[in-house]
Amino acid sequence: MMRLSNLQTAGLCRELALLLHAGVSVGDGLSLLAQEESAAALQPVLENMARYTDEGGSLAGAMREAACFPGYVCGLVEVGERSGRTEEALQALAGYYDAREQMDRRIRAALLYPSVLMLVMLVVIVVLLSRVLPVFNDVYASLGGELTGLAGGLLTLGLGLDAAMPVLCAVLAIVVVVLGAFSVSGGFRQKVLRIWQKRWGDRGISRRLADARFAQALSMGMRSGLPMEESLELAQGLLEEVPAAAARCRACRSLLEEGCDLAQALRQTQVLPASACRMLALGVRSGSADSVMEEISRRLAREADQALEDRTAQIEPAMVLVCSLMVGAILLSVMLPLMNIMSAIG
Repeated sequence: MMRLSNLQTAGLCRELALLLHAGVSVGDGLSLLAQEESAAALQPVLENMARYTDEGGSLAGAMREAACFPGYVCGLVEVGERSGRTEEALQALAGYYDAREQMDRRIRAALLYPSVLMLVMLVVIVVLLSRVLPVFNDVYASLGGELTGLAGGLLTLGLGLDAAMPVLCAVLAIVVVVLGAFSVSGGFRQKVLRIWQKRWGDRGISRRLADARFAQALSMGMRSGLPMEESLELAQGLLEEVPAAAARCRACRSLLEEGCDLAQALRQTQVLPASACRMLALGVRSGSADSVMEEISRRLAREADQALEDRTAQIEPAMVLVCSLMVGAILLSVMLPLMNIMSAIG
């Protein structure tokens, strides 16, 4: 099954938004994009989507039928269609996936060099401990001594690594293949990220990104005049990949049905940060809840992007530090036995 990359998703959303802005219908716009599409695999997908919409289907339904768009795209387009803001939703998606593509490139660049360096250093350490250090031990034994302390411990480790060399080679090969697939294959990367979201997608930066996506969808629904429960339901659909987040949204909807106001329901269920709920409460009192929610969505998106950039910037120095410690271990593993040998000879 074909999956669109972030760059392809951003390009299609932007081009379709421009066509809609020019007054072209969704079906005609998809047909035009299919005719101009250079990727042979994507052309029939766009043609099928055009037929689907010409037969009365929605754009979001056509995207789901194609099964090559991320769930976030289908969900936000559905929000836009039901709120009469399809063009705005497509423009927002284009900007979102452009930013995702740039961030993915920075992450790959930050990870690739330190990862390769670390793998090389691991190989060098294993060779030194399993092949070189025993030679020093033999020389030292011929002088009537034996390696003790740190050098002796490293020698024992080296002998263990030598015995487990076939397993280490297999593990190293698997690590190289996985890193290569993650760096090159967008489909494999998406699968790994989906597994990550299901298990750990409600923590740290992933939680911030999910909050920003929810706020953006809720803002669009509120600005369009949709009922609050319906807006919340549409926003919830974007978080189905994260079970804990979806459960919070359902709890929030239950509180709304019981008569609780939106800001209080969001605060009690922790769907949004407390600071955002306070801003929304002030917006509701002043009669500008929709504009305040829009500002909240922009602020959460900026904070999530900044947190992701900060974490990415920490990766390379951390891995370089680890590599430096490994270099120190190599020097110790070689120099200590050599110093013992020289002192014995002297």
